[in-house]
Amino acid sequence: MSKRVDIDSVANLAPEQFEKIKQNKGMADEVGRKSLTAWQDIKIRMLGSKLAMTGFWIIIGIMLCAIFVPIISPNDHFTNDLANTNQPPSAAHWFGTDDLGRDLLERTWKGAQISLFVGLMAALIDLIIGIIYGGIMGYYGGKVDEVMNRFAEILYSIPYLLVVILLLVIMEPSLTTIIVAMSITGWINMAWIVRGQIMQLKNQEYALASKSLGANAMRIIFRHLIPNAMGPILVTLTLTVPSAIFTEAFLSFLGLGVQSPVASWGTMIDDGISAMTIYPWRLLFPAFLLSLTIFAFNVFGDGLRDAFDPKLKK
Repeated sequence: MSKRVDIDSVANLAPEQFEKIKQNKGMADEVGRKSLTAWQDIKIRMLGSKLAMTGFWIIIGIMLCAIFVPIISPNDHFTNDLANTNQPPSAAHWFGTDDLGRDLLERTWKGAQISLFVGLMAALIDLIIGIIYGGIMGYYGGKVDEVMNRFAEILYSIPYLLVVILLLVIMEPSLTTIIVAMSITGWINMAWIVRGQIMQLKNQEYALASKSLGANAMRIIFRHLIPNAMGPILVTLTLTVPSAIFTEAFLSFLGLGVQSPVASWGTMIDDGISAMTIYPWRLLFPAFLLSLTIFAFNVFGDGLRDAFDPKLKK
């Protein structure tokens, strides 16, 4: 049984009877450190990844050049100048000219507009369809999940490029046709990512509480579950863009994408291959920018993945 403390005796203690506790600076800093939200922690990890931030700034730079270079360039990428065909890079034509005398600087960045637009639009459509389809699969489960998942598996078993090429052969080649063709099966990976996340989150307390208060399925999915699954979704979206950009360039290279005289990295690479030993600049610039863009998106996506789940580094 513990002894009762006499308050009066404690009050009469002399100052020298007390022992001063030394301050632990490490513990003081740890206790005094400001708490961070999950998104602030992710931001700090992203800013600490030099490779990911390099990819991010490369993407921003390419986007800005694609927007502003064609505006401020004094040359026209459609205009043929047969007196200046196959000119090497110079002060008048920084990237040189092609076999029709067209300025390659202007055409390269016009091609960047096409490639980035197709990549971003295809990724956006994949995101929308994938979230809706995957959210329904993951939330309802059971027979609904089984039927919808089997349909996705059947569609996924069809070769992706075969579907795209067949649709482009049937329909008139255009940017809209390319985007639609790429989106037919491109959303399936996103849907499976969303499905897996929703299945993990739907039994969390906040989701069950919302359901018990009478919220319908769509409100629970889009108000509570999807926001908490945004990490893997954003990573998948970031890695979808370079795949779509490469697919557009590949289709244009085969003659199934945008048609000349419209500039595209794929069509420019196709034109430059035949003359790469004599006029290498015609192939160098579009091929380099295509590779650089895909690299930047990939390393940025890898950085996002590590930031959202730092355990993957271990």
